Amino acid sequence: MINKVVASAAEAVADIHDGASLAVGGFGLCGIPVALIEALHQSGATNLETVSNNCGVDDWGLGILLKDGRIRRTISSYVGENKEFARQYLAGELEVVLTPQGTLAEKLRAGGAGIPAFYTPAGVGTQVSDGGLPQKYDADGTIAIASAAKEVRSFHGADYVLEESLTPDFGLVHAWKGDRHGNLVFHATAMNFNPLCAMAGKITIAEVEELVEPGELDPEHVHIPGIFVQRVVLAPGAEKRIEKRTVALAAPSAAGSAPPATVSTPAPAAATVQSGA
Repeated sequence: MINKVVASAAEAVADIHDGASLAVGGFGLCGIPVALIEALHQSGATNLETVSNNCGVDDWGLGILLKDGRIRRTISSYVGENKEFARQYLAGELEVVLTPQGTLAEKLRAGGAGIPAFYTPAGVGTQVSDGGLPQKYDADGTIAIASAAKEVRSFHGADYVLEESLTPDFGLVHAWKGDRHGNLVFHATAMNFNPLCAMAGKITIAEVEELVEPGELDPEHVHIPGIFVQRVVLAPGAEKRIEKRTVALAAPSAAGSAPPATVSTPAPAAATVQSGA
């Protein structure tokens, strides 16, 4: 079988061209392909379309591409932690296709499975099915592009909306372990969206924390078989961040006092999480 390992992240993303569409794995800040995103940023590719659960945060992940105006359109389900994202969207600089999270996952899975479209009850009776969701604004704040209405059909007395699958040009994913044939194992929360993005991409590039030889991975533990993966790059020690951290204030010394309060704050850049997350 073919050895799919490439020498560097820069080499792995070298043919991602201007205007390419990308399915980018990860859930929040867990399991995002940081090394591949940074290499893509260095390559200068622009006018990109991303398919991602979110679009990074202001200074990390896809946020570094967004900050430099490299992303023209994104298909996402959760985009609430990025001020620059909001600014670009409302200023008419970025087209945003908001998609229910489960629907987005299924659009990627279906694309990877060769299913062109499917019916789902998610979004029926809302702007998801009826159309009219603002996708892009003009600079003056008027709606330049709104979502179109989608086909709705009734099955067994319930209504379902037709959703088309996604097959982006490239899939970028982060895995805990991988072998030279492209078989991948994900860890914990990184299981969200990474396998789906790996399936959907026409060319899938996987960064792995640990590279092993073929046969070392128990087939029972493989989450994505190598048939879905075209390139593998070793990326040990990748930086990991926590999106929000909940801390407890020191408890008062007086007996009978109220319990300590909890406060949620953005975590510092140096915060780390368990390997593979």
